[in-house]
Amino acid sequence: MEVTDVQIRKAIGEGKLKAYATITFDNCFVLHNIKLIEGEKGVFVAMPSRRTKAGAYKDIAHPITPEFRLVLQDSILAAYAACAEG
Repeated sequence: MEVTDVQIRKAIGEGKLKAYATITFDNCFVLHNIKLIEGEKGVFVAMPSRRTKAGAYKDIAHPITPEFRLVLQDSILAAYAACAEG
């Protein structure tokens, strides 16, 4: 699976949420609402999630392998860095 496009939308406000990402795979599948959040060690990627009845958050889509998680994170963070520079 290849990442073919990454779009970044900066978040409005001063909170920890910095931006949202939309990522396209193989020019045929899109995943929206990936969050970029400012943490203690820098910006990190949080997959789309929903709140359960118990109040916990559960990812609704996520990478299964550590290798693909790294590809996904690197692609999104590179696009975010380019957006922040320009």
